[in-house]
Amino acid sequence: MSIPFFYEALLPPNPGLFTLSEESSKHCSIVLRMKTGTTIALTNGLGLKCLGEIVTADKKKTVVQLSAFEQMPSPNPQNSIAISFVKNAARMEWFLEKATEIGISAFYPLIADRTERTHFKKERWEQILVSAMLQSQQTYKPVLHDPIQFKQLIQQPHNGQLLLAHCEPGEKKSIQSIDQSVNTLLLIGPEGDFTPSEIEMAAKAGASMIGLGNTRLRTETAGIAAAVLLQHR
Repeated sequence: MSIPFFYEALLPPNPGLFTLSEESSKHCSIVLRMKTGTTIALTNGLGLKCLGEIVTADKKKTVVQLSAFEQMPSPNPQNSIAISFVKNAARMEWFLEKATEIGISAFYPLIADRTERTHFKKERWEQILVSAMLQSQQTYKPVLHDPIQFKQLIQQPHNGQLLLAHCEPGEKKSIQSIDQSVNTLLLIGPEGDFTPSEIEMAAKAGASMIGLGNTRLRTETAGIAAAVLLQHR
């Protein structure tokens, strides 16, 4: 059985006694019913990982003795996805959870010309990212950017390559043919796809056009397909 994994943003870098947050304390002592002497794993979501042995089990202030610190290497390359809001908020949350488990490093909630509804619940989405990070035993929490307009995003400087997936006719590359050694930002459009003018704008900004297969995918399905292909090129 794997050691339970907890997230503590303010995890200290050195061994010593540490009091878990109230949320972690409750989960540890009430939900998992852990007792004194039990070992847990902790991460700060920035690559730092350590072990902690429970010294005091309490639903509000569980104290652990920290040890065995390790700074894990950051993902290289780092793959990010900019994805349009969809009308069904649950579908966006599902995408965030699964793409985090797959290993995507950052998310940009995207507002395109055909985006119909925006429902940005930052605190809830951050919790989804944390939960998915812990579930998949990762030590880096993806960056959740604030919502951004399509035009603004493609005009920003990018540390790596820019890709755009769309359903319009035209020459497209496969993700498998894209350089695997550099950071990648891939844009996924809304229900109804990107407009021709947005596709042209992205091409002028240096984006490569890519395809995600021969079937027409929902926005969140396209996001998951892109995540898998990016992470396993």
